[in-house]
Amino acid sequence: MRTTNINMNKKYTSEEELLARFAKALGHPARLAILRFLATQENCFFGDIHEVLPIAKATVSQHLSELKNAGLIQGEIQPPKVKYCINQENWNMAKSLFNEFMNINKSDKNCCH
Repeated sequence: MRTTNINMNKKYTSEEELLARFAKALGHPARLAILRFLATQENCFFGDIHEVLPIAKATVSQHLSELKNAGLIQGEIQPPKVKYCINQENWNMAKSLFNEFMNINKSDKNCCH
């Protein structure tokens, strides 16, 4: 029996990996709502976010952690509170990467027909 040898040396580009990280972070409606809210604020404390979203504090914390790990937001501890805001550099990078990706197929041809 012969097996197909898969080329394990193929790697994703750094842009593909970054885009996937951003996409994963955007993959939940609560995280989209948090980002939408933060995008309208200069900065925001955790309690402010919790008050505008219909989810528990622990759930908000988990979503903030995902967004922070993806680099889309940043937090600063100002005891006893934590202040969050959009990470503008990564936000702009995400917009650029998504725009570039979504404009790959500029032809009118449909390969399925």
